[in-house]
Amino acid sequence: MSYEPKDSDGNAVDPYHIRKYFEPLRVVDVADAMDGLGYFNIGLVSQEIRPLWLGMKFWGPAVTQRCVPANKPMWQLETTEDIVGAHGIWFKKYGHNGRGLNDLVKQGSVVVTDVGSSGEVGFFGSENVLALQASGAVGIVTNGHCRDTGEVAMQETPMVCRERGRTIIPGRIEVVELNTPVGIGGAQVRPGDIVGCDDDGLIVVPIEIARQVALHAKAVLIADMNARRKRYDALGRTHDESVDTDAIDRHYAQLEA
Repeated sequence: MSYEPKDSDGNAVDPYHIRKYFEPLRVVDVADAMDGLGYFNIGLVSQEIRPLWLGMKFWGPAVTQRCVPANKPMWQLETTEDIVGAHGIWFKKYGHNGRGLNDLVKQGSVVVTDVGSSGEVGFFGSENVLALQASGAVGIVTNGHCRDTGEVAMQETPMVCRERGRTIIPGRIEVVELNTPVGIGGAQVRPGDIVGCDDDGLIVVPIEIARQVALHAKAVLIADMNARRKRYDALGRTHDESVDTDAIDRHYAQLEA
């Protein structure tokens, strides 16, 4: 399925350029801006779906995939070699509808996966998330599980999931569709919508209003920085990057140049 992201006037837009307007912003700034535009609670992803490690931050256009529980069992494997190669054996017999995902990912993409009520299955793990990063993904989001989480955190892979898991794909989950609208934690996500994450959680911005939201959110951030800088001064605290309004102005000036 093909989607052409457009703004509120129906004009085609480049979400990979628009994502740059979000880079300095916090999720809370964007939530405030969406409230101000009347988008109350739209795009707020349930707090059950959380960054796997603290300090993670990303913004990018969504590349989506939709999964469902498998309706075919995995059979008993006879050799150690087969056990090691279980994924390949499964996909050879039943195919792999998600195989084209990496081709859809560009530098700056956020991969969003709806597992369709599948049970515990480590759809993502420490190896396949690196493949997505190599393709350009700056974030990986799922309402399902991630396994190998110690390695994923050590790698600082930007992984967001509902739970930590232990099991593998064969006999448990199947990809049925790529680049289609999905639901994640109560939020609709379409290809090209802007998905953001930081320690406070996740938010999805419809691409139609994304640039407008980003510019309002910038003003919210600047106001907060100015107020906090005054508190820093009253406390005798040295200024840090979180109150550096000049850096924010330079960032947006470069985008508008």
